[in-house]
Amino acid sequence: MIVAAVFVSFDWHNDRNYKHLMEAWHANPRFDFTFDDASSGEIDTYNVGRIKGALTTKINAATHTLVIVGAEANMRHRNAALIGYKNWINFEVARSIDAHNSIVAVILRAGNELPEELRAASAYTTVNGFSEAAIIDGLGRAVPAHRR
Repeated sequence: MIVAAVFVSFDWHNDRNYKHLMEAWHANPRFDFTFDDASSGEIDTYNVGRIKGALTTKINAATHTLVIVGAEANMRHRNAALIGYKNWINFEVARSIDAHNSIVAVILRAGNELPEELRAASAYTTVNGFSEAAIIDGLGRAVPAHRR
């Protein structure tokens, strides 16, 4: 399955291995998972305005946003006031809703709380657990999001 352009939102400090695993699935011909990774690479700046601009550009270029929901998905970032949201994941979800991306929330473990901004979406698809088949299915079922 190929999805046009997927922006992956995740907690860099705690959940980046899941993003790297998706990249490995994509690179390995033994896996069915193929995607056009529209995510931003590591942004080499501490300037919050530049980071917001770079992320927004990538999100707007994507058709789908895949949110990896780890245990820290709603933790307050030290720059929350500058970000304008609790953390970067919530910023990315809000921008994804504004861009009408189809959103898939991959809940890594039962009890992990959805990002606050995702609750404002009119539609999103949830996937319980991190597996190739579940993510392919979720991306295939996803519909564009809007604010409630």
